[in-house]
Amino acid sequence: MNVPPDASADVAARIASSDSPLADGRQSETALAIARGTARYLHALGYCVVSELPLPSGRRADLVALGGDGEIIIVEIKSSIADFRADQKWMDYRRHCDRLFFATHAGVPCDIFPAEAGLIVGDAFGASIVSEAPEHRIAAATRRSVTLRFAHAAALRLQAVADPQGPYNGEF
Repeated sequence: MNVPPDASADVAARIASSDSPLADGRQSETALAIARGTARYLHALGYCVVSELPLPSGRRADLVALGGDGEIIIVEIKSSIADFRADQKWMDYRRHCDRLFFATHAGVPCDIFPAEAGLIVGDAFGASIVSEAPEHRIAAATRRSVTLRFAHAAALRLQAVADPQGPYNGEF
């Protein structure tokens, strides 16, 4: 993560302006950069990651990581103090994962985040865990539901990349 700040901003701008079906315009350049670096980090740890995954509760998780053992991690991206304070729905995410993390960038004070969740600090190129998330294993039925949503979203997104004019672009 020792990358010049202007390089990180350049990558974030390219991600945000992408014509990819995965770029939906709801996230700021900073949030997209944090998500990218966090996803890279989680991948290096052996997880597969899906962004903007609709959950059974109707909420949409910023990042959901699925481990080879079935562990489910949700990462809520917060790009500023105001972003964190404006969004208090994070407690609902705990019902859908084994561990919950916040992810932010180095410019946001770490002490604003609750101890009930872990903390990841990252940029467009990588990330690291500042504090581990407490584990609270979810029920088997919830795990199955989230895992199926994960698989369904991943498959639809892959198909949308392979066939951009296909009928499934809005389904994921």
